[in-house]
Amino acid sequence: MKLTLKIWRQKNAQDKGGIVDYPIDGIEPDMSFLEMLDVLNEQLINKGEEPVAFDHDCREGICGMCSLFINGEAHGPDRGVTTCQLHMRMFKDGDTIFIEPFRAKAFPVIKDLVVDRSSFDRVQHAGGFISVNTSGNTIDANTIPINKHDADKSFDAAACIGCGACVATCKNSSAMLFVAAKVSQYALLPQGKIEAVDRVLNMVHQMDAEGFGNCTNTGACEVECPKGISLENIARMNREYLSASLKG
Repeated sequence: MKLTLKIWRQKNAQDKGGIVDYPIDGIEPDMSFLEMLDVLNEQLINKGEEPVAFDHDCREGICGMCSLFINGEAHGPDRGVTTCQLHMRMFKDGDTIFIEPFRAKAFPVIKDLVVDRSSFDRVQHAGGFISVNTSGNTIDANTIPINKHDADKSFDAAACIGCGACVATCKNSSAMLFVAAKVSQYALLPQGKIEAVDRVLNMVHQMDAEGFGNCTNTGACEVECPKGISLENIARMNREYLSASLKG
């Protein structure tokens, strides 16, 4: 395939940045999107030009680092996949592809397509933990009765990989789906009850402090989420927050 890539280039957080056009040829439909970028970077390096900086790690849809905004969609036109699982067969010969970093005040650009998502880390540090001993003489999980429905819902919430697609997709750059998934993961299990009140208050307050916007229930975050995290988690977090506020 012959393609025209319109890629956001930005030297650092202070640089204004802008779109640069790159024609590319010989792209196979079975290549992954990141492999295609590797081909481009190899060509740029061979010409003595600066390669395009982009984030990646596992290339298995687990870590969420490969987050790119492709043709106006977080992780591109496919559904239920991260950018590293996106294949070039989703595009056609002659296509023009816009590739940008995730846009949010709380996700400042480091370079080109790489953004700083440490704000997510700080939200999790604020309350995403349990005080139950998880090493040494631990109790077998099967000795703690947990309703299967609750266990399944908790596992569904725990599938969140913190990629930030929800933030990039939301018109308000809201992190509600991410935070709700992390709150729900523990709120549904007995091990998470000890810090339940402090957890939701601290995580929501940290989310606000980081500069994320509010949720307007448009549902775009759930649609674009590569792990299909449900909006139901936001409703649960709101209930948890209201309950914790009344107790506090």
